[in-house]
Amino acid sequence: MSREKRVNRRGRVAAQEAPVNPAPAGLEGGSYRPLTADALERIVGAAYAVLERTGVEVGPGECRDLFERAGCRVDTDAGRVHIPARVIDEARATARPEVLLAGRDPRHDLHLGGRRVYLGTGGQAVKIMDLDDRVRETRLRDNYDIGRLVDTLDHIHFYMRPVVCRDLGNDDIDVNQLYACVASTKKHVMSNSYLPSNVSRLRRMGEMLVGGSAEFDARPPISFVASWVVSPLRYAMETVEILDRIIEQGVPVVLSSAPQAGASSPASLAGTLVQIIAEQLSGIVYVNLKKPGHPTILGCVPAQADLRTGAFTGGSAEFALMNAACAQIAQYLNLPIYNSSGIADSKVGDAQAGFEKGLTTATAALAGSNYIHHSAGFLESLLTVAYEQYVIDNDVNGAVMRMTRGIEVTDDTLALDVIHDVCVGGPKHYLGHAQTLALMNTEYLYPELFDRRTRADWEAAGALDIRMVAKERARQVLSEHFPVVIPEEIDREIRRQFDILLPLEAMRPGGWIQAA
Repeated sequence: MSREKRVNRRGRVAAQEAPVNPAPAGLEGGSYRPLTADALERIVGAAYAVLERTGVEVGPGECRDLFERAGCRVDTDAGRVHIPARVIDEARATARPEVLLAGRDPRHDLHLGGRRVYLGTGGQAVKIMDLDDRVRETRLRDNYDIGRLVDTLDHIHFYMRPVVCRDLGNDDIDVNQLYACVASTKKHVMSNSYLPSNVSRLRRMGEMLVGGSAEFDARPPISFVASWVVSPLRYAMETVEILDRIIEQGVPVVLSSAPQAGASSPASLAGTLVQIIAEQLSGIVYVNLKKPGHPTILGCVPAQADLRTGAFTGGSAEFALMNAACAQIAQYLNLPIYNSSGIADSKVGDAQAGFEKGLTTATAALAGSNYIHHSAGFLESLLTVAYEQYVIDNDVNGAVMRMTRGIEVTDDTLALDVIHDVCVGGPKHYLGHAQTLALMNTEYLYPELFDRRTRADWEAAGALDIRMVAKERARQVLSEHFPVVIPEEIDREIRRQFDILLPLEAMRPGGWIQAA
């Protein structure tokens, strides 16, 4: 917060603390509550009942043994672990209610928990639409280029690796996708690891960025997402092994599960919420049995299948409702949450995409979700990202955060004396009033891209629609913005220790050439 002038009831300027950005990151949501108090308690109670009665399928090994030692009933014939309420309550008591995901610049810190809201990117798209509307497979370089673009967009608060490196083999992806992201921005980076053996290596890269192990633990610049469960209620044992390494290395982790209502979870929205919360609570139990208090974030990404076709859909009212409900449930459980918005089913950034993104992002944020990924860039139901869409979605996110901030009602903002001054002997309008001038940059958010000119002015400027304007902005950034966010000596050491495949010449001015 910086020092700025505000106006008292008589329109006089008074010095006090006020936000320079009218829609900053980390605002508190919670005004939208899709669940009643009774419904909320019934869903959580039902999730407890599912874990005790139905349980989760867990393969033989240390994971299952850990549950059993904690007092869970193990049905070895069915391969299911049944978790009693006592064990769930004990895990909730040791779980962290808040998790810090740090930026390498503290102004990008994410304090997850409560109802604080942050919006950012997500992954893993397999196609990208370039600035000439050509669609191709995604590459390592795209993670770097999208990151450079995101680095300039104030209403995209974190950078989760957005695309799959389709040009790399499995042995090279983990290290290189993380490097491409952390080399493009100082915003917090979330990634993943396909191979358990790479988790310690990725932690080491993170330590190099911040100066050591203690610095990493105090302010972790990277985090991981682990999709450790396959809905309905079955542990993916190969990913559990990766999760184990993440816990051992002390890296913050999201436990992601993504059931689709009508396909991998019940068709009823309430039933899907019961199942996903049961999956999440089982993960909270497991992590806190292994290491009480490990920085862990609920990863609720409930979606739906279009029952006419069976296809995944992420731009619907039902998607919006379920993700908002999960935020409300997380607050009830006093646990931080990662969930989703902005997964447009449209194939281009058209009116459908704008509606789907605005609807799903606004509901998640107004419900007070903490880490809302997928909020920028996505089209075609998670399959495709587009450069210009990040620029468009930055404006969407800004408007959503302004809504999340709400309306401040104080003696000053009620403006009784201002109304009196204007109406009785004043200029009969407020445009020149001292209060208007003082509040114009704090009460109102002005979009970077959305057009508010008259038709005549718009036509005189070329009559460009929003996609055309966004493409121009993206092309300019990608041609000019090459941030040096890793000091040269540290970058040299990273390249010495790791097989980095992104060439230095691609990370300097002149290094971006749009390829077909």
